[in-house]
Amino acid sequence: MDVQEFDFYLPDHLIAQTPLKNREGSRLMVVDKETGNIEHKYFRDILHYLNEGDCLVLNDTRVLPARLYGVKEDTGATIEVLLLKQVHGDTWETLIKPAKRIKEGSVIHFGDGLLKATCTKMLDHGGRHLEFTYDGIFLEVLEELGEMPLPPYIKEQLKEKERYQTVYAREPGSAAAPTAGLHFTEQLLEDIRAKGIHTAFVTLHVGLGTFRPVSVDKVEEHNMHAEFYQMTEGTARLLNDVRAKGGRILAVGTTSTRTLETIARDNEGKFVESSGWTDIFIYPGYEFKAINGLLTNFHLPKSSLVMLVSALLGKETTLRAYKEAVDESYRFFSFGDAMFIK
Repeated sequence: MDVQEFDFYLPDHLIAQTPLKNREGSRLMVVDKETGNIEHKYFRDILHYLNEGDCLVLNDTRVLPARLYGVKEDTGATIEVLLLKQVHGDTWETLIKPAKRIKEGSVIHFGDGLLKATCTKMLDHGGRHLEFTYDGIFLEVLEELGEMPLPPYIKEQLKEKERYQTVYAREPGSAAAPTAGLHFTEQLLEDIRAKGIHTAFVTLHVGLGTFRPVSVDKVEEHNMHAEFYQMTEGTARLLNDVRAKGGRILAVGTTSTRTLETIARDNEGKFVESSGWTDIFIYPGYEFKAINGLLTNFHLPKSSLVMLVSALLGKETTLRAYKEAVDESYRFFSFGDAMFIK
């Protein structure tokens, strides 16, 4: 399958640069995966498409303010550091700019000495292992000194850090937000539960690989990045019960989808308490084992995320829906509008 088959025209002005004032004020495209019918609504209207006994599955990961600016100890050169994942203890895998300035043994200072990092290993493509030293609690130091690692297509500065977090974010570890969840408010979630709709939480820590374009010509040759996930015993029990009673399992975001499908794939269609790393790649031809529907934002052309949507909705319907979204001036990507596939 050719990657070019998942390309579409997207004018730059439709890439949302800032979040809306009201989280649930975004637009919502509703697509029926059986008929291909498309409706144009607003996000709060999702209540009308959820039934008693259904279950929304949300990713409760919390984005780390993982971008740091410091100075190299011996030269005073400005160094940008992006935390990718914790290797062990206080050692993190990072991306460095400019990478050529940081060798093994190089020391970087941040925030007038609040935080110090020593390079312990050099990796490919600007990657470095850094060991951090600090007083107190690392995550609290990071909250004080770090900036949100917004995707490269967002050029505007984010005024409020919490607008790049879901209202239910609680497990620190992501390099990017699970953006389909950004539309929910506490009130909307209360209204959803009051209608008899369950909410369940999984955790998948989103890696920066989610923004990397598919660089091969053939879809089947693409290697997905691995991301850490976990599901509790309580969530697994609830999901199995919902399915047994005929309710729908509706994933909020591609990250929740990948978590659910990984667990169902590995456990003969059942949900069980589990954790680990997943590099599942979902594209047309994939047979879904976990979800009945998907709430997601509008994604980049030729991305693995568009391929995942196409696997559920069909490639032709997906591209038709995306063309209609462009024609109707929907806002795209992280701070953009949403699509509900029912």
